[in-house]
Amino acid sequence: MNPFNVKEIISVSMILFAIIDILGAIPVIIELRRKAGHIQSEKASVAVLVLMIGFLYAGNGLLSLIGIDLASFAIAGSLVIFFIAMEMILGIKFFREEAPETASIVPLAFPLIAGAGTMTTLLSLKSQYQTQNIIVGIVLNTLFVYLVLKNVQWLEKLLGKNGVNILRKAFGVILLAIAIKLFRSNTHL
Repeated sequence: MNPFNVKEIISVSMILFAIIDILGAIPVIIELRRKAGHIQSEKASVAVLVLMIGFLYAGNGLLSLIGIDLASFAIAGSLVIFFIAMEMILGIKFFREEAPETASIVPLAFPLIAGAGTMTTLLSLKSQYQTQNIIVGIVLNTLFVYLVLKNVQWLEKLLGKNGVNILRKAFGVILLAIAIKLFRSNTHL
């Protein structure tokens, strides 16, 4: 019997692709590249892969160990996403500039790519799909993330300055909506 199920792999891959939304994150990635000067695509992709697979196996246990429920984790992630979205829409800075030499793990790998939404999705996928199929979906999405990160300079040239600005504002609104939805779905208001 084959332990891999193509239908499950496709389903998981599509769900993760929608949640990660690396294409929609292009304006944020371009902005991070401008601030940092360089994006370490390999390091960021490996960090994303390790974070997602690690959280798939240890997420519930880790959150329970430190006394954090899944809803609180999701709300914290939604707040970070909210402030990133506000920066994109309004053009003001909430986060203090520390002038990183390169951008890779924070805030690129976590929370932008493998954030609270992705992590909570992984835990819910675990209850519906076989673990090996989820891992294949994670690997496929990580490869796509790597390709986007590796070609961000080319994408920036393709879109042009006005295209990037329009995309940044539009994605900022979408990111804001995602943050609010993540917040609302994890609060009991």
